[in-house]
Order: sequence, then C-alpha cells, then structure tokens
Amino acid sequence: MKRQIIVGDIHGCYDEFIELLENIGITEADEVISLGDIVDRGPKSVELFEYFSSRKNAHVLMGNHERKHLNGILNYSQEIVKIQFGERYEAFLEWLKTLDYYYETNEAIIVHAFFEHDKSLTNQKETVLSGSTSGTRYLEQKYEANTYWQTFYQGEKPIIYGHHVVGDAPKVINNTYGIDTGACHGGMLTAIELPNFTIHQIRVQQDYWKTERTKWQLPVLEAKPWQTMTFEKIQKQIDKLRYIEKEEIQLFLDTKVAWSNHIQAKTGWLLNRLIEQSKDIVLKNGQQKFNLVASQYKHKVFLFKAKSGSLTVKDIQESLNTPEKILKLEERLKNNF
Repeated sequence: MKRQIIVGDIHGCYDEFIELLENIGITEADEVISLGDIVDRGPKSVELFEYFSSRKNAHVLMGNHERKHLNGILNYSQEIVKIQFGERYEAFLEWLKTLDYYYETNEAIIVHAFFEHDKSLTNQKETVLSGSTSGTRYLEQKYEANTYWQTFYQGEKPIIYGHHVVGDAPKVINNTYGIDTGACHGGMLTAIELPNFTIHQIRVQQDYWKTERTKWQLPVLEAKPWQTMTFEKIQKQIDKLRYIEKEEIQLFLDTKVAWSNHIQAKTGWLLNRLIEQSKDIVLKNGQQKFNLVASQYKHKVFLFKAKSGSLTVKDIQESLNTPEKILKLEERLKNNF
C-alpha cells in the first residue's frame, strides 16, 4: 500500500531526516511531503533542496522561511543559506516559485502554519497558510489574545501543520496535528504516516542553530554588499555588531571602519580633480562650448557646479553616499572620462 509521510519543519537537519525515513522503511512508491521550512538554521539546507527537488514522489509546501528567500527578505539564517548555495542560489529561488501553499490528501489537509477556521481551504490567504509576519498580524486581529485557530476548528478533515514549536510531542487538538517539534534546536523531528496517522520521531543530535549562528558570523559579514551600502548603513552595521567579542569579528569590523574612512577621505581629492577638469574643458574648448562638452560626462552636474565655483565637499558627500559611487567617480576622473 502506498504511504504518505508528512514531515514537520526540518530546518536543515538533513542527516536526521534521512535517518527518520530509513527508520520508517521508506520506499520509492511512498510519497514524502514536507509542510515547509526545509531550509535555514540547520547545517544542510542544500542537501534537503537536492533531495526534494530530485525525488519523484515528494512535495514541499511554502513555509515562511522559503517565502523569505523568495521575497528577498534575508535575515541572518537566510544570509547563511545564501552563502551555502553559492552559484546555485538562483536555481533554488526558481524552484521555490513552484511550491504550493497547501496539500490535500484523502485523509488530511496539510499546511505550513495557520488556517482560518471559518473559511474553506481554497479561500485561505497565502500569508496565513505560510505563517508570514503579515499573516500572523492578520490573525492577531481576528482571534482574541491567547486564543488560536485550532481552538475553533470544527472541520471533519484533520489538518496537519507546523511552524510553531509545540514541544517534543505532537500537539493534537480539535482534529489538528501540530508537528513542529523543534528539530533544529536539538528537539525532535516528527513525521505522520498516512493513512493511519502513525507518529514517527527521531531525536536531533544537537542544537544546530546555536552552532550555526556562531560558525557563520564571519562569512556572513564578508558576504554583505559593503560596496553598495550607504556609509550611514555601514556605520550602523558596525555599531550593531560590536557586541560580538570574538577577536576575528572585531578585527573585521576595525578593517571595515578603516576602509570606509579611507574611501570617504577621497572626497577632497575628487573636489580638486573636478575643479581641474572643468578648467581643462574651458581651456581646450572655450567658454561657449563648455556646456556641450561637460554634458558628455556622467558627472556633468559636478562639472557645472565646479565651473561656477559653488562645488563643495559636502555636495560630493551627499551625492556619492556609497563606496561604489566614490570609487567609480575616482576611476572616471583618473582616466579623464
């Protein structure tokens, strides 16, 4: 008989996921269904993507963590996974676009997070099903404080969901089954086998998220788009991370401060060079042709102000507010284009 194995939030715990399936005695004919959040926090998000994207009888629902990647809302755990995927990250994002927000079997409805008790399955909001921040806020307005959708659910078909850690054992209430049992935090990885609703569990080896948070601090910092960040944001990032006492992190931050200051100090040279360039244009082409010639430069606004004698360092600083912008203008001026 074909079985359907519904797996709770895996969060990168690939080794335990494979061991759990082996304990269940999985076969090629069995269908493996993840209710979402296969990535982030644990060490092997890439391996889980490879498993689910290549297995014939497998489905993954859109969890809030998958949705963050898809929408480009990258917090620390997503930044780690982006580094782990490397060049394959774009392929991962394309695959995410194929994920559904719910899955229905003969025996159960499967969602990642929430379900409005008084609406049909097809009328559920994607933000609610996936447990996004906006979906959570929406439900907070709908249900009174300290009450949840499971309390009001009276549907005949059971709902299997994850998203919120419910403890080591599944939470069963009003025909709903919560099976996020905190795998990535050193808890249990839980699966429900249909059609008999048999519970399978395995203890995860360690609190992976605690380990990963520390392990990836420097790589995540190195991968940040420092060149295109505003100087104000660079300083805020540095100030925000000063609490980390690791020597390698403090050294990296000190290096970034020196790098940022060095680039910002170039504005004085840029001012002098812009003034010189505006004078060169007048000398070579005459006053009457200045506007025509200066308009051919990408930094023409600076040249016009330089010619009028009104260009200041502050003008340059306000306009060129990222390292990339300053370095690009420096290159153009050095090459006189």
